[in-house]
Amino acid sequence: MASISLRGVQKAYGDGPPVIRDVDLEIGKNEFCVFLGPSGCGKSTLLRMIAGLEDVTDGDVSIGGKLVNDVPAAQRGVAMVFQSYALFPHMTVYENMAFGLKLAKTPKAEIDRKVRDAARILQLDALLDRHPKALSGGQRQRVAIGRAIVREPGVFLFDEPLSNLDATLRGQTRIEIARLHRQFADASVVYVTHDQIEAMTLADKIVLLHAGKDTEQFGSIAQIGAPLDLYHRPKSRFVAGFIGSPRMNFLPAKVASIEATGVTITLDGSGESARLPLQGQNLSVGAPVTFGVRPEHLEPATHIDSGSANEGDAVVFTRSITLIEALGEHSYVHLDQPGGAVLIAKAPGDARLRQKESVHLRASADACHLFAEDGFALAPLHTIEQHA
Repeated sequence: MASISLRGVQKAYGDGPPVIRDVDLEIGKNEFCVFLGPSGCGKSTLLRMIAGLEDVTDGDVSIGGKLVNDVPAAQRGVAMVFQSYALFPHMTVYENMAFGLKLAKTPKAEIDRKVRDAARILQLDALLDRHPKALSGGQRQRVAIGRAIVREPGVFLFDEPLSNLDATLRGQTRIEIARLHRQFADASVVYVTHDQIEAMTLADKIVLLHAGKDTEQFGSIAQIGAPLDLYHRPKSRFVAGFIGSPRMNFLPAKVASIEATGVTITLDGSGESARLPLQGQNLSVGAPVTFGVRPEHLEPATHIDSGSANEGDAVVFTRSITLIEALGEHSYVHLDQPGGAVLIAKAPGDARLRQKESVHLRASADACHLFAEDGFALAPLHTIEQHA
């Protein structure tokens, strides 16, 4: 088992701007760390720098406490599983899994034991004599994982391993990878994906990466944390909009007042007001802000007086239904929003709702978010109390 440390890591190609900027990251022993982000954010590039398949332009990469910037990939003690499987078509499953061990001149008896143990764990026992062309996509991916397992590395690196599989196989293989991590608890895992479900269900820690011009201003890392930390406590509008599906509702607003009990805002267009228990010391009255609430945090509310968005400690909206997406277990309800925007709420699948119907929805003030003009989230008041 081995920890991974990245200090001031950057990557640039030629004279172009860095595609990876200012990455400081610690991945602990036995940790399952997922690199998540939009296309072009450098997820795979960062993984390949850990593997030794890409040079580091600046900064240090350490594995197990040892600086590995100049250590060849084969000597880093890592095993990588690629998106494309990278199996030898002329070799059987057994031969593919044994190939790396043969190159390392491992004794035949030990090769046989390791391959058969891995095949048993991955339920490949009956397939050892087959060639890749006779396997399904999920079986090929399990062979690629088995080839990594037999090396018994301290670090497993996965580069979007499920992206070539259909939805059913992705779900099955995702569960297998989670089970394998528990079974091989001594190994650390770094896993690249653009799929939120994979990230949220597999990760101990998510590293969400910026893309494009945001990296110039903020660096490559948008936020690091446990999956539910990023979901419930996003540090910026970018994080809030990337984590969650459908994404968080964003409504433009203005600061109406700033008090010890929180910040009161007025929503643009509707004129509704809401008081949120957030720190507003860096705001000014009249400043533009963005109000955020997730679809699943909007619930049916009783009738309220027009022009108010407050009901005790809740924020309440009155809107007309424009579209209902019925998905069986639940429905997504699209509601009109002044200015042409759309507010989306999540409702039970058997909810009796009709298009053009006017409804009242409420959200707990604690479940709502506020983002300053620079895109960063306002902190909740309780963080002051905790440090007082």
